[in-house]
Amino acid sequence: MTEPKVSILIPFKNTEAYLQECLDSIYTQTYRNWEVLAINDHSTDESERVVSGFVKKDARFKLFQNEGNGIIEALRTAYANSTGLLISRMDSDDIMTYDKLEIMVGSLKKYGKGHVAVGIVQYFSDRGISNGYERYQTWLNGLTAKGTNYTEIYKECVIPSPAWMSYREDLDACGAFAPNRYPEDYDLTFRFYEKGLKCIPSDRLVHYWRDYDSRTSRTSAHYAQNYFLDIKLHYFLKLEYDPCRPLAIWGAGNKGKEIAKGLLARAIYFYWLCDNPKKIGKDIYGKEMLHYGVLGTLEKPQSIITVANTAAQQMIQNYFAERNQRSGSDFFFFC
Repeated sequence: MTEPKVSILIPFKNTEAYLQECLDSIYTQTYRNWEVLAINDHSTDESERVVSGFVKKDARFKLFQNEGNGIIEALRTAYANSTGLLISRMDSDDIMTYDKLEIMVGSLKKYGKGHVAVGIVQYFSDRGISNGYERYQTWLNGLTAKGTNYTEIYKECVIPSPAWMSYREDLDACGAFAPNRYPEDYDLTFRFYEKGLKCIPSDRLVHYWRDYDSRTSRTSAHYAQNYFLDIKLHYFLKLEYDPCRPLAIWGAGNKGKEIAKGLLARAIYFYWLCDNPKKIGKDIYGKEMLHYGVLGTLEKPQSIITVANTAAQQMIQNYFAERNQRSGSDFFFFC
């Protein structure tokens, strides 16, 4: 029986220095039934020339010009021209392991529709990886190995953009690349979650994730912290929030303030809590800061936690555990 075709969507812009290595890693895959939809997002370097070389070498590589501007519209162009039963993304500056497609196709064939294949990722950089990225990698891979990615979806993006694969039918059911919401990978992850696509556990390394100063996620305004918080709040209110239960924000740092402003703009009432004696009783945006003990007086509250400190987060976890409140229904960590 013919193996299903995988359509690999690759927007690229000014990644000439990395494209050869990226496309070579696809060309040498052990799994052979694939096509690459490479979309030139108005590059001003020699990126298009690099891709053109692969197009001449192998008809499975296909080159298109972005019909709009930016990654989302490039993905729409790629998807509109794709023909595969299975869909995946690839970043033009990254590298696949030699058996990435074989592993992910195998997962989807085993588990079937209604699932999304994921895999272990590894950061690499000419200058070494920062402690922050190393922690993120460890956290993310720990979730992926167990297939429990969604349990911490409000913290950070739990499915990396270049390390998922799904059936076309499932991607369409999730709205594919129709929304204009950035960061687009985080938004799609929430839509996978919303539509109930299950993450297939995997402990196999499938992707090398390159870090460097000029990569899009570091330089584009679309990946600033406020965009992540907007997505978190949007989906929390859509999927988790119960207007019949009191709502509380725990934390008055920058993230807490952004969430507070978002709720105030939507005219949603909330209690604003902290454990900092210097802030308790103060007025911020017309809301009085209250001691977190107020939670004990509320009936079945829902809480958004914006406290980043690890020790403080553990204290908060213990606080809720003592009150038999559960993560994902009663409280949600937004950092």
